Amino acid sequence: MTRWVLHVDLDQFQAAVEVRRNPDLEGLPIIVGGNGDPTEPRKVVTCASYPARKFGVHAGMPLRTAARKCPDAIFLPLDTDAYDEASEEVMGLLRDFGHPVEVWGWDEAYVGADLDDSADPSQLAQQIREVVAAGTGLSCSVGISDNKQRAKVATGFGKPARTPGAGEAPGFFTLTESNWMAVMGDREVDALWGVGPKTAKKLAGLGITTVADLAATDATLLTSAFGPTTGLWILLLAKGGGDTNVSAEPWVPRSRSHVVTFPHDLTERAEIDTAVIDLARQTLTEIVAQGRVDTRVAVTVRTKTFFTRTKIRKLPAATTDGDTVTKTALELLDQFELDRPVRLLGVRLELAAPQGGY
Repeated sequence: MTRWVLHVDLDQFQAAVEVRRNPDLEGLPIIVGGNGDPTEPRKVVTCASYPARKFGVHAGMPLRTAARKCPDAIFLPLDTDAYDEASEEVMGLLRDFGHPVEVWGWDEAYVGADLDDSADPSQLAQQIREVVAAGTGLSCSVGISDNKQRAKVATGFGKPARTPGAGEAPGFFTLTESNWMAVMGDREVDALWGVGPKTAKKLAGLGITTVADLAATDATLLTSAFGPTTGLWILLLAKGGGDTNVSAEPWVPRSRSHVVTFPHDLTERAEIDTAVIDLARQTLTEIVAQGRVDTRVAVTVRTKTFFTRTKIRKLPAATTDGDTVTKTALELLDQFELDRPVRLLGVRLELAAPQGGY
């Protein structure tokens, strides 16, 4: 038997859910984000359909910028209930295959499949795509490998916007030790999942620009530049290694938070206090509904100049008392020098472990 790891990623998920309930949107440039109002300041794109991406629209882009790039786009508000429901449909179908399924969000999950050595994992990948499409009307791409990190990278090559490699059917792609360096060696280091712009810039300063360069780098150089943990981890990624464990255990959140970017900067202390109290109460209401209790309170402040800081305090005892939580949040707010307009506020409540632990 061989353990395969399949990364299942739903294509243009939020936009696809919107098309599913309104088929007239099929093939149109759709942009999902905020309240669906492209003139709303400081709101960003959550998902852009493939037709919208052809205009350069991408997730994280301000809605106003997206509207300039794609003026004929259809802007729609986020509907988290609809996305929750659609995601549960897909994850249920994945579990029906009988393999462990590790959910990583609305639109992605890992499937760990122990297959006979003579079995072709691409057949399972195609079955997954067919079952998801038939059962939900949504399409997905599948990356096939022997670990999560390499499977995640493989999924990108199976996406509709990519050209499938030789011998691969559209919608899935296989990356293993046998083709890893041939496919990835000449690509820039940020093609690796987990290597961001800052790490790539630091590597470039060391003369390391491609995956092949990184894979051939002496571990001592990397550990001295990034520390022993990060240095060895990015070296492992470059060589195609990663985490092989796929757990079917449900993910239990360790915290709950809410963040708001204001349409206009806040300057009055009273309105800043009110916003923090509202965020704390909203977050607390949600954790109480989940049967959890709060152990720490954290408050984040971002000023007009994008200066961002977080203060955190442990509570004397785990609690769901609203007065205690809001009082602590306001006391943390007092630790900030609020001498500049406030652009963003956030409150995070860290939770006690559930019975039995995490």
